[in-house]
Amino acid sequence: VQVQAFGGGLVQAGGSLRLSCAASGSINSIGDMGWYRQAPGKERELVAVIRSSGSTNYADSVKGRFTISRDNARNTVYLQMNSLKLEDTAVYYCNADMSTTIWGNTSHRHYWGQGTQVTVSS
Repeated sequence: VQVQAFGGGLVQAGGSLRLSCAASGSINSIGDMGWYRQAPGKERELVAVIRSSGSTNYADSVKGRFTISRDNARNTVYLQMNSLKLEDTAVYYCNADMSTTIWGNTSHRHYWGQGTQVTVSS
């Protein structure tokens, strides 16, 4: 089972980026999918989460600028980031709450993708 994130990069303040994260492997079901970020010297924080129902929650710092969405057919979650600010600079991680069956063993846990760097410059 893999969770892979894509789409980070360098962007000027006020610009936009779109992150994507795809889960693959022996997946039975996916519940919540979310994006977290960790800036240098800071703890990892929740940015946005989307449930299997489609309901969403956002950190106050990104409300109105970021949009999380998901494509259940592709086991993929997206994060559209607009009006980026310097303080959005961080490594962004995706997380998926998944039920998987591997070698006949079914388990349910959170999987993390590798981080993708987002750097916002002035």
